[in-house]
Formats: sequence, C-alpha cells, structure tokens
Amino acid sequence: MFRLLFVFFIIIPIIEITVLMQVGAVLGVWPTIAIVILTAWLGAKYVRQQGIATLNSVQTKMAQGQMPSDEIVTGLMLLVAGVMLVTPGFVTDFLGLSLLIPAVRQAIAGSVKSHITTNSASQQSFQFNGQGNVYEHEDVSNPQDEPFQAHIQPPKKGKTLDGEFERKD
Repeated sequence: MFRLLFVFFIIIPIIEITVLMQVGAVLGVWPTIAIVILTAWLGAKYVRQQGIATLNSVQTKMAQGQMPSDEIVTGLMLLVAGVMLVTPGFVTDFLGLSLLIPAVRQAIAGSVKSHITTNSASQQSFQFNGQGNVYEHEDVSNPQDEPFQAHIQPPKKGKTLDGEFERKD
C-alpha cells in the first residue's frame, strides 16, 4: 500500500511537472494552460455523459432482476477517469481519456473480473456434511502442496443455524 501511495503522491506529480515544463517550453505558458483547462472540461463533460448512461444501465438491469456487475466496474473506472481528468497535467489527462474509451474499459474490466474471480475462488470454500453443518475453509492453498487437503475450521459460534422448519402452503 505504501508503494502505491508513493507512486500516486510523489512519482506522478514529478512526471506531470516535467511534462508540463517541456510542453510549456515548446508551446508557451498560456497555450499549455489552455490545453490543460480544455482537457479537464471536455473530460468532465464526457465522464458525466457516460456516467449517466451507466447509471441508466444499472437501473435497467436491477429492474430486470439482474446483477449489474459490469456497470459497477464501469462506474468505478469512470470515477477514476474523472479524477484523472480534473487533475492538471498531460499524463493523467491521457490516462483519464483512455478510460473513456469503452473498449479500453471492457478490457480492464475483464482483466479485473477474472483476477477477482480467481482470487476469491482460491481463498475460500465451504464443506457441507450430511448433518446440515457448514464448515468454512479459510485458505484452500496448502503450503506443503498436499493435494485435496484443506485447513478446516470448525464453525464459529453464532454463525451456524440449526433448526427445523415446516412448510405450510
């Protein structure tokens, strides 16, 4: 986490300042400032348009009883794009504008979803026995590489429900 924060708050501003100085030396101060303001304005406009479209898609899917997982990921990427576009600089503007391209967002969303699915499937599973008890596996990966063995923890108090029910139709 420290490395990520270091990159966001130290390295990226240094890169942005360097690029702004080089562009300012070539184009001049006022054209450089105008380009930065124009990209922030256009970016905010397009983020708003695509955000409203994503919100409408979320509402439509929820009304149909479907989980809007793709739209949620798209909304988060649009949020990141908006923050990058409002941040002064050419590098963050380029990254933010690239997140406004639907093909780029879909590629990133597919990569993130496959990573999340793989990690969540390998980190937790459940075992059911014939008596209705559920045992939760904390970590399926075994450091000794012993196949088909997992570290099973007994159910925690308050988490296991045991009872009888009667259906009355």
